Amino acid sequence: MELAIGIILGCCALGAGIAMIAGFGPGIGEGQAAAKACEAVGRQPEAKSDVTSTLILGCALAETTGIYALVIAILLIFVAPNIFITALKNGLH
Repeated sequence: MELAIGIILGCCALGAGIAMIAGFGPGIGEGQAAAKACEAVGRQPEAKSDVTSTLILGCALAETTGIYALVIAILLIFVAPNIFITALKNGLH
């Protein structure tokens, strides 16, 4: 029984760590978007407001991936172990 609980906790922690790898994507993407926006404003300063609004919208959409990964990781750490351990205990009795 203790081995099964340890495996459940370990797999939940491993899954949360893997889910947080998705945090690299938004960081890289938003950095590239900001760089390209700076280039665009440097080339056409009169289009600054259009470039800025598009950049903000794009960064907000890109950030949702990181937020989803964080939510999944939190669920795997705090919610899933209790559900799996309760199911394991109910299945043994």
